[in-house]
Parts: sequence; structure tokens; C-alpha cells
Amino acid sequence: MKSAAPKVASEVSRQGESSAFGGETYGKDIRSEIERLRQEIRDHDYRYYVLAEPVVSDFEYDQLMKKLAELESKFPELVTPDSPTQRVGGEPTKEFPQIRHPVQMLSLSNTYNEDELRDFDKRVRTLLDGEKYEYVSELKFDGVALRLVYENGLLALAATRGDGEMGDNITANVKTIRSIPLKLNLRGETSKFANVEVRGEVYMNRDGFQRMNREREEGGEKTFANPRNATAGTLKLQDPKEVAKRPLRFFAYYLLSNDAVLNSQWENLQLLRKLGLPVSEQARLCKNIDQVIDATRYWEKERDNLPFEIDGNVVKVNSLRQQETLGAVAKSPRWAIAYKFAARQAQTLLKDITLQVGRIGTITPVAELEPVFLAGSTISRATLHNEDYIREKDVRVGDTVVVEKSGDVIPAIAGFVAEKRPKGVKPFKFLHKCPSCGGPIIRLEGEAAYYCENYECPAQVRGRIEHFAARRAMDIDGMGEAVVDQLVNTGLMKSIVDIYELHKHRSELEELERWGAKSVDNLLNAVERSKSRPFSKLLFAIGIRHVGERTAQLLAEHFQSMDKLMKASVEELQFVSDIGPTIAESIYRFFQDKRNRGLVEKLRTAGLRFEEEVKRKEGKLSGQTFVLTGALSKFTRDEAKEIIESLGGKVTASVSKNTTYIVVGEDPGSKYDKALKLKIPVLTEEGFLKFVGRNK
Repeated sequence: MKSAAPKVASEVSRQGESSAFGGETYGKDIRSEIERLRQEIRDHDYRYYVLAEPVVSDFEYDQLMKKLAELESKFPELVTPDSPTQRVGGEPTKEFPQIRHPVQMLSLSNTYNEDELRDFDKRVRTLLDGEKYEYVSELKFDGVALRLVYENGLLALAATRGDGEMGDNITANVKTIRSIPLKLNLRGETSKFANVEVRGEVYMNRDGFQRMNREREEGGEKTFANPRNATAGTLKLQDPKEVAKRPLRFFAYYLLSNDAVLNSQWENLQLLRKLGLPVSEQARLCKNIDQVIDATRYWEKERDNLPFEIDGNVVKVNSLRQQETLGAVAKSPRWAIAYKFAARQAQTLLKDITLQVGRIGTITPVAELEPVFLAGSTISRATLHNEDYIREKDVRVGDTVVVEKSGDVIPAIAGFVAEKRPKGVKPFKFLHKCPSCGGPIIRLEGEAAYYCENYECPAQVRGRIEHFAARRAMDIDGMGEAVVDQLVNTGLMKSIVDIYELHKHRSELEELERWGAKSVDNLLNAVERSKSRPFSKLLFAIGIRHVGERTAQLLAEHFQSMDKLMKASVEELQFVSDIGPTIAESIYRFFQDKRNRGLVEKLRTAGLRFEEEVKRKEGKLSGQTFVLTGALSKFTRDEAKEIIESLGGKVTASVSKNTTYIVVGEDPGSKYDKALKLKIPVLTEEGFLKFVGRNK
């Protein structure tokens, strides 16, 4: 049934006087007329994007939007942030502000077979100690996680997951997604949910993705490999107007509220739908693990019949009280797990194996393939991981190989078809020199990959400079991929230290294509500003293998200066929280290399910050160091760490003579054995809580 587009007066006084439009006369209050139009458009958005049951044509819908825009243009003082006309607005941004998630956005542990699902069920049963429980089975959307915050019913914030603790504020971009309401439906039983946090997934339908790719191809633009990559790339665009052109959609699957009692995941899914948010119809309430397995089997067979991509099922304990009882381990909840579907596969010819040098010197063998279509994209290259993988799979140039997409995203070689192997094909011999610089490559004990340690290897230079200049590293505005390519190609930069020599080449910079005095000034000013970036950012920027943002911050807080860090032994490095033997060995090895030490000294000469001021909390545990080991049941490791650090103590990953106490749960393992040998005091969970003066 189609509803007719309403007749709306374009000239209506705020006092309710009669006005003419299209030959008819109205006497309406302008405020109520604008709000009536807004609500009608919201209802149509809900029917179209949430229920998939539109009742008006696109033309009729566009007429409603046009009339609302005309009225708001005439009475701009009546425009509100939640109006449908305000979805696309604002100027392009240079960067997305970082925000902290008050409640961490956890990532799910993965399982790949039914036996592992049953093991998960056994753990839940044991931890709930005989309580009855049930599950909710939901689709695992192949998209990008998103957090929405509504205040007084209005969308106030939208943020990416980021690292789970910090994410990017992308509110302006998210407002362009029409399946996300700018205003919640607060009627009747939903009226008490004006202030809530909603979590879900942004995705693209297959049809929308394919249509967008066709349009890009016709316009001479690069196409996207798959819907997930297209979604992630779109959310990073800095112009909301461009985001609005992309076919983004949203599914909500989690609700948080401080204003009302929430009982179960299943009830929350129904509540999210009543609030006007899109919720997948494919979720199932399961009484036991057998019903969960039935659901996973069904959707693994039927996933290609869905209009969007999924790569598995998510299984959640239904009761929120029981979820709280189960808690979390590290960054994953104990009350939920992701069941990943088997990767899709295809057969094709392996034409060659080439070696690729990564940003930090990792040598990765790559399979050059006869192009084959698989899971929505054409595959012509696939990773072979490392020398051991090639030997284990025994794949050879000339073989017919089985290609699969791990997580339906990353192409990989699963094996070869023995009956199709030609006679005379020989095993692949790994080249033991860098294919880029010709220098030696090494393989560290305990690691599978080979590395080129030449910091100035041509294949690494671009990647290292781009990483060094990135926003989350030294934040050198204007030094993106194209500029780095240009400066490397002209010989002005051969390593990251050359960034701080660019001021000596002003005249050469100004002569470059598309450059001028102003653009050179902007770049040099950005380079100068980067010198004030914190020491932790510099540690992340210089590209030590295994040292990400979090590890760089921990190192900076612990050692507080580059000099102390460079002198640290492997054992001293492992004394830092969350740093184990592999990371410690990588850091130590980096600073033992004369070329790397020389590079660091040049950065010191350039005036970068080599020290970090850290104010440590004082408390009853000041000066004491704890190690947590074993399966903890009364609290999570994150909770224990938070308690210790709030009282001035410190948590480390490894036991040493400097450890003050070790806190043990079930099956503590080798750390417990080492603590006993070193005669370090042991605390049970109960003993720990009593020791810190907490009741749990």
C-alpha cells in the first residue's frame, strides 16, 4: 500500500495564519508542521531500512525531504540536530578525535569446530555452578564494530572500536547512515531508555557494494576488494558528504543503560528494535548447545542467500546477570564466543613465488596465481606466510593449488591438488638474501619469518617513513603516501632521519611538481611540530618489531628515557608489564645494532623528545610488583590489574627476583613454579582480595 505525499504549505506563519500552496489554504503552526514532516520521514526511514517494508516510492520520499528542507531554510532557527535534513553536514575534518570507551569494547575469542563450541559450553556450565542457562545465537557480520551514544534520545556520539579502550570519534560520518536513527523512538515502555549506549556493526549489502564498484570502475576509480574493506575505508573518509554517497548500513546487537534494569540479551534485541534501531531477524534463542550447533550449521549452508556477508555465528549467554558472573579474560568475554565458518575455496594455477619485503623488513613469500574468482573478488596473489609453510604444504610452481580466504578476507594457499601436479616440478628454494637490497636476511630463534635488518633497505624506506609520519606516531601533517613517494624518488629522503634535514632543501622542494612556497612552509612547520611529540610516540614511530602503541607507552612509562631503555637487558625488559621474551628480545636486538643506535643518535641531534615524565600513583602497594597467573574466577586479570595500579602497585608478565607477590588461580603453570624456586610470596584469589582490602 502506497501512502500519498502530504500537501505542505510553504508559507505558514508562526501564529497559525492561513497561507497558500498549490492553490490550497492551510492554517497550521509552523513548528508542529515541521515536526510532523520530520516524524513522517523518520517513520519511512524505519520502514525502509529496519523493516524492509517501504510504503512510499523514492519520488514521494524525496518530495517529503524537499518540503522539509524548504521550511527549515525559511525558518533556520527551528532546525534541530535530529532533523533528517541534518544527516549530512559540516566541513571535512583533518583527523578524528580519539575518545575513551567507558566500558571496554571487548573482542571475541574464535572457535572453528563443533567440539570447541561444546568445550565453551562446558566452561560456562562449570563457572555457573549448576545454574540453568540459555544462549542467543546471532550472525557474525563481516563489517566494522561501532559504538553509539544517545543522550536524551538524540544521537550524541559514534565511535570506532579502535583498540577496545580508545576509538575514533566519527559521529559526523555515522550520521549519514540512514539506518541509524538520529532520534530514538521513545514511546511507552521505551521512554525510560533516553540515555543508552548501543553497539553494533556497520556493513554493506552485496548489491550496494557491487553497484558502488561498478560506478567507481566506470569513473576510472580503484574498486574495493570486498564489502568489509569498503566499509572500513568509507568510515575513515574525512568528508561526510563523500560518506553519504556510500551504501553503508547498520545492525545493532548490544545495549547498555544506567537508567533501567536490563535482564537478557534476547530482550535487549527486542528493545533495540522498539527504539527504532535495525536488528537482524536471524538471531535465535537457544535452550542448549545442541540448538546453537543447529543454528551454526544452518547459517553456514545458507550464508550465500543472505543479502550481506557473514563469516560465522556469535554465541552469547542470554542472562545479563550470568554474563556478569562469567566475566572476561584479557580482552575477551567468557560469556560469548565466535564460531568462524570454514573459508571458501577455489582451485587455480600457481605461476610463480615471489618474495615481498614489508615495512619492518619481514620477508613474505607470495603466490602469483592465475586469476580466480572467490568469495566476491578476483584473486591473483595470495600469501604463503613463510619458508616452513611452503615446505609443510609442499606447494611448487606449476601446481594446481587450493586458494581460500581466511575470514573471507585474506587470500591464502591451503594446499595443492596432487593428481594435477605436472612431472618434474621442483620444490621451492628460499632465497637467503634480501630481494630488495641484496643484503643478508636472518631468522631469529623461535620465529618463522626471515627479516632484512638493513634499516635503509629501499623496500622498507617508504613504509618506515609513512609509519613514522602517521598521525598516531609523529603526526607530520602533509607527509602522506604520495608525498613520501615523491621525496624518496627524488632522493631527498633515504631514511626517517632525512625528514629533519628537509629544511636544508627548501629550494629543491619548491621546484617539485605541485609544490610551492606555501606547501613547503606547511610541511616544514609540521616537521618542526613533530619534535614536541611525546617520547612514547617516538618509540612507536621508529618501528621496532613487535612494539605497537601500547607497548611503546609501557616502555616509556617504565624507563622514562631513551638512554635507560637502550641499556636495558632482556631480563629488565621482561620486567615491564605485558612484555614477554619475544618482544623483549626484539627490543634488545634493535638497540644492539650499530646502525639503529646511529639512527637514534641522529634523531636526538634533531631535537626530538627522548624522555617522558610519568607521575606514578601513590598508595599502599607503591613499590610492589605483582604477577598474575592461572585461571582467575573471582575477578578478571584486568580487574586485578586495575586494583593493583590504583593502589600504586605494578603488574608484570614475568616472574623475577624483583617480583613482590604472585597471585594464582587454577592451573598456574610455570610462573608459579618459578615463584616457588625464588621464594616469592604466593597469594590465592581470596588472599589477594583480603590483602588489598577488597571484598568480591
